Amino acid sequence: MPELPEVETVRRQLAPRLEGRMLVVYRVSDPRWTAPRAPNEVLGPLVGRRVERLQRRGKYLIAAFEDELFLLMHLRMTGNLLYDAEPGAPYTRAILGFDDEHTLSFVDPRRFGTGWLLAGEPELDAYLDARLGVEPFSDDFTGEHLRALARGSRAPVKAFLLDQRRIAGVGNIYADEALFRARVHPLREAGRLTRAQWELLRDTVREALSEGIDANGASIDDFRDLDGARGSFQDRFLVHRRAGEACPVCGGPVRKLLAAGRGTYVCERCQPRPRGARIVPMTR
Repeated sequence: MPELPEVETVRRQLAPRLEGRMLVVYRVSDPRWTAPRAPNEVLGPLVGRRVERLQRRGKYLIAAFEDELFLLMHLRMTGNLLYDAEPGAPYTRAILGFDDEHTLSFVDPRRFGTGWLLAGEPELDAYLDARLGVEPFSDDFTGEHLRALARGSRAPVKAFLLDQRRIAGVGNIYADEALFRARVHPLREAGRLTRAQWELLRDTVREALSEGIDANGASIDDFRDLDGARGSFQDRFLVHRRAGEACPVCGGPVRKLLAAGRGTYVCERCQPRPRGARIVPMTR
């Protein structure tokens, strides 16, 4: 699933090509992309308007058009945005055409990705605030803030990091990498982490996300950048997808287990298992 670094990669590549351009035509071949609204309700009001800026919040890509109209796009599991895709590209769900004769295609084999229209800054803020927590690169993302959010929580810290209502943009890959760097076991209860552990985890979340952005994201299955190229962060994984291999720090085995309902990778020498934790091993 594309996470914050993958969406930010697309935003950085797309912004200089799209900002200042006018939407002149669109075609939606899969109405599910805008459901429950009809495609013309979502994209029709944008025709004849220019893109003023391209933003990101969490895993949402936001095209801010003139007159405070905002097109929100979410890639979900397998979505990709492609610039000037080949005609007839498989799994194309929507195509946006601009006044410079370039196109932007939303391609999505599993059809979970979405396009949504919001009008006005207050509506945009209300929509995002109801769904997303603190941005990892904002000034509010501090160890003390995370500790306060987790106070009293018995949920595994892995589940805490994946909860988009608490932290925006962190998914399975970057949670595993951040927890390993902070030497925190993914099954440790979030409410039991110390102040020092939260401070370190704040730093390692940012570090993992920053490295992902520098590598143009991770391409494990479907993710491609705007021009169809693969990211390379998967070549830098320390533990994710490395079950059975040696830990790069201590040489012990990397294990795969179930945490927060997700396949999770951990070195239990570097990340000591909490007492009484119920481990569900995974082999695939």
